Amino acid sequence: MKISEIKQALAELEAVSFRLPTGEYLPAHFHVTEVGLVSKHFIDCGGVERQEKVANFQLWEAGDYDHRLAPQKFLHILDLSQRILGAEDLDIEVEYQQATIGKFGLTREGNDFVLTAKQTACLAQDACGIPAAQQFALPQLQVAGCTPGGGCC
Repeated sequence: MKISEIKQALAELEAVSFRLPTGEYLPAHFHVTEVGLVSKHFIDCGGVERQEKVANFQLWEAGDYDHRLAPQKFLHILDLSQRILGAEDLDIEVEYQQATIGKFGLTREGNDFVLTAKQTACLAQDACGIPAAQQFALPQLQVAGCTPGGGCC
């Protein structure tokens, strides 16, 4: 999800809710404690120099159970962050405390913002000698006396 997409969504919503990849909702009293610009300048294992920039939201919860972040307040926070984020329509990354700080992507499903799992990957697979993904045919399982619709499975 990009900054422009979350702003459009917030303008349409009456409440803000975030859901983890497991389907569990963040407590309604969460806070957006930071909106920032994260830039990463790095060399991959193949020696290629790369740069990435994302808008980063940090979500946090405390014991103030009466706190509720209204969509208009969230939009105000995003407007204030524009001087840090600039005019570029950046992808959003979300940090949320679990056993350690989790890093997530973000999407929208209906009225919910959904934190999506992020994965690491080798960006220079050809330089590392990693073979392209291979597809394997699974053998057909044969179970004695079991037929489709036979009720044994």
